[in-house]
Amino acid sequence: MSKSLTKLWLRGLRRLVASQVEPLRVPKSRPSTKPARPKSVKTKLKSGAATKAATVRSGSGVGAQPTARESRVRPRASAWALGKWMRSYHSAPPTGGRFVNHVSYALYTPPQAELERVPLVVMLHGCQQNADDFAQGTRLNLLADKFGFAVLYPEQSKHDHAHRCWRWYDASGNGGGGEAASIVSLVKAIVAEHGFDAERVYLAGMSAGAGMSALLAVRYPQLFAAVGLHSGVVFGEASSAIGAMDVMRRGSRNDPVTLVDAAVDTREYPGMPAIIVHGELDSVVSPSNAEQLTQQFLRLNGFVDAAGAPRAGELREEKQADGVVRDYFKNGRRVVKSVVVRGLGHAWAGGDDTVAFHSAKGPDSSAVMWEFFKHQRRSSESAHAAFVA
Repeated sequence: MSKSLTKLWLRGLRRLVASQVEPLRVPKSRPSTKPARPKSVKTKLKSGAATKAATVRSGSGVGAQPTARESRVRPRASAWALGKWMRSYHSAPPTGGRFVNHVSYALYTPPQAELERVPLVVMLHGCQQNADDFAQGTRLNLLADKFGFAVLYPEQSKHDHAHRCWRWYDASGNGGGGEAASIVSLVKAIVAEHGFDAERVYLAGMSAGAGMSALLAVRYPQLFAAVGLHSGVVFGEASSAIGAMDVMRRGSRNDPVTLVDAAVDTREYPGMPAIIVHGELDSVVSPSNAEQLTQQFLRLNGFVDAAGAPRAGELREEKQADGVVRDYFKNGRRVVKSVVVRGLGHAWAGGDDTVAFHSAKGPDSSAVMWEFFKHQRRSSESAHAAFVA
């Protein structure tokens, strides 16, 4: 893509994002104070409801002066969690003419004496984020302590994209397809090194990270037991950065089920349980994308036929105070869950709203996703075959 097109795309992205998120700015005249460390994780979690006063909330409008307040996980992504936060890089096989392919990542492990056979959640950040931001904003490390799972945060390189966006729209080997292959190499290496449970490896992402998660779920279904897509884009429509901007604004012009059928043989596809979360006021990624993603994963799980008509299963819908939840069951098992959060823009629901693209509004997305993930598992034969390949 030419430099002029790149500038056009980035300019459009900045305009869209500007309407959603106001960066946190503390007035220089106000002396900074060091937040007091809570006595324990348990105490901090209990007091969480009282600390949800808004400072920077998605969709709150531009121009309001935020008030500084204490974040749950500052000054670093692992603070107030009890486990180990490690930063490193993985040397993945070369892709797209690159003879050196280092993938930076962060790994959080819970405070357990024995880590073998614990589940692993792979988290893919969005644009203008890194591993620390995503860990801090989602607070997933605190859940990892409570429920005993590890969290892997692959990090996009600024050499591949100036704003650290995963190139989910470009499935080629020197674009998003190569990035997906590098993430797969990293996940396999981490599982082998630490002995995590290969049958319980879960994948989740936000915005561009959700786009990459969908690509991984379609291309490498044997590796992951379930996928979580927050503020994600419909799969298979965009093939360029300019096309991606168009799809983000309005969703796909084509039938989403047809797009999936063109990408995979659904008769051979092993299924992929999916949870899809989206803000109803998201003007960066249109909520129509969530509806189309839901249709695509219903197809991948055999819930609908090629025409999108229900083939098997049961839909249960519940309207809650903070949104609408739809659960799709097949043979008594929940295979797809859709959550549309009322009043939420382009942000991770129920997160730390001192971090851009995270909002205190709505349910705790991290907890909702883990509740969905923990009931999913790949068969031992499928997982073994995937991780030794």
